[in-house]
Amino acid sequence: MLPALYVSKTGLAAQDMNLTTISNNLANVSTTGFKADRAEFQDLLYQTKRQPGANSTTDTELPSGLQLGTGVRIVGTQKNFTAGSLATTDQPLDMAINGRGFFQITQPDGTTAYTRDGTFHLDSNGQIVTASGNALNPAIVVPTNAQTFTVGTDGTVSITTAASATSTVIGNLQTADFINPAGLQAIGSNLYLETASSGAPQVGTPGLNGFGTTLQNTLENSNVSTVEELVNMITTQRAYEMNSKVISTADQMLQYVTQNL
Repeated sequence: MLPALYVSKTGLAAQDMNLTTISNNLANVSTTGFKADRAEFQDLLYQTKRQPGANSTTDTELPSGLQLGTGVRIVGTQKNFTAGSLATTDQPLDMAINGRGFFQITQPDGTTAYTRDGTFHLDSNGQIVTASGNALNPAIVVPTNAQTFTVGTDGTVSITTAASATSTVIGNLQTADFINPAGLQAIGSNLYLETASSGAPQVGTPGLNGFGTTLQNTLENSNVSTVEELVNMITTQRAYEMNSKVISTADQMLQYVTQNL
């Protein structure tokens, strides 16, 4: 009975971490550009009492053997980078990537982070920044006399002024892509960092060579499916209850043994 207690304990711990992952997904159901996480499980080491394939006699072999599992663990969480739905807004600084790619953001320490959140603003100098004040990379500064602000599907940023109705290009957006986006490190604030697992960023022009196009007056919603997460939550709750029941049953068996022997 004691091994059953410890095995069930690993089950409780794993389901608790799984519920944490689900709750984070549901908490970010309205977060722009958020990508849902999925917990990944692995069984623990096995205690091999009888080796499968070992000789039972000189001429015969054991067909299966005897192996006892020691429980389960969560080995990782994987980001689901499928695209979220696109929502049209009235803000010219709202942008989304329709397809593969990330906006590049310059952090205060000078390093580059990556995001799918296209909720941009202007700072006091007219530079396009995120909601946290980090600058878009390449840097784009909108003049104070700009009357219209337009972002093309290929990332071309242009303006018109009161003095001239002709469009003037003030910059070009470039997006980055990774061979393995799931390997990016999430650091909060809708930002990701490059890792050895993600591979080096491939920077290019939106709409070319497999990069997604940029859409103005548009935001990408979270890709969290509330229905799927609620079903996962129910499944997790039932798995937790069953592991709790095993602990209760093992405790009753131990109680019977100690009271009657």
